Amino acid sequence: QLHFVESGGGLVQPGGSLKLSCAASGFSLDTRAIGWFRQIPGKDREGIACIHEGGNRTNYSDFVKGRFTISRDNVKNTMYLQMNNLKPGDTATYYCTAGTSCHYGAMVYWGKGTSVTVSS
Repeated sequence: QLHFVESGGGLVQPGGSLKLSCAASGFSLDTRAIGWFRQIPGKDREGIACIHEGGNRTNYSDFVKGRFTISRDNVKNTMYLQMNNLKPGDTATYYCTAGTSCHYGAMVYWGKGTSVTVSS
């Protein structure tokens, strides 16, 4: 069965940090494009970070650049999103994904989503 197991979401105060994890099962993350999307309540799903296929290029949205870091561990077959200096506007459901490129339509595997709430 091909799926992700997500973990790491929760409630955090503004300025705090969280690290999201997605362990892939049934397929390999190695060589694939991997990314994180989020959906803020009432808004469309948006891409926030992606490592391109081959691993030689990484993109971040302007909203998270300098605060969030995407990474992967090929040995553990797991991808991560380190989120620092969190803001209330980062409150959203976060989705990990993997596919053939960083374009939304090319993402094949999706996690079920993990909720992040930034509030004092």
